[in-house]
Amino acid sequence: MLVLLLTGTASLARADDFIVYSPRVMATQTEIELRGYGYSDGRADIGGERAAELSVAHAFNGWWKPELYLAEYEKAPGAGGKLVGYEFENTFQFTETGRYWADVGLLASYGHPKGGGPGELEVGPLIEKTVGRFDHRVNLIWEREVGAGASSKTEFRYSYAGTYAVSKAFRPGIEAYGRPDDHAYQAGPVVTGEWHVPGTRGNLEYRFGMVLGINAAAPRRTVLAQLEYEFF
Repeated sequence: MLVLLLTGTASLARADDFIVYSPRVMATQTEIELRGYGYSDGRADIGGERAAELSVAHAFNGWWKPELYLAEYEKAPGAGGKLVGYEFENTFQFTETGRYWADVGLLASYGHPKGGGPGELEVGPLIEKTVGRFDHRVNLIWEREVGAGASSKTEFRYSYAGTYAVSKAFRPGIEAYGRPDDHAYQAGPVVTGEWHVPGTRGNLEYRFGMVLGINAAAPRRTVLAQLEYEFF
């Protein structure tokens, strides 16, 4: 299903531009994740763009989870797809889960392009609050190129996810994304959930959705897909 979504639809944003990170870190948890997006838009310079990422993460303790992106794939409108680089990402949890009004953490990552060129740093706070069956997440992320040929411009993006847990396996909700530097603002429905894999200590998580362009410069429709296997 994930492959069909990504190859059927897909400016260049990156796959991690369409994810709302949690600041919560679970000690000794390992994750294998595949996620991506695809634009569906009648404009030739937008329609057909898509991207995907494959990553592995492991939480060494209760406050630090490093993640290595083994492959980052992108396809620009009217062009062929290609692997574009690698990324080393870190999630830091600063507050004990549930102890304060909200859980707070930090995302810090470095992306290294395939074939040379400037790298990219990302950093910003991650906030999450759960009230009963409702869960809310907010990310505020700053990006800047580093290395030879790097731009001096710092870009900013923000995102929000709100879900309602009908059950552990079915949590409908809404996600919203803002990229002021691209003048792109989007929001739309998502569904997420988690299943325990029988006979193992692992769970399979999924997330599918579609966010719609709020303003004229944003892509009309963006299909989102994510699959993750996590275990201890």
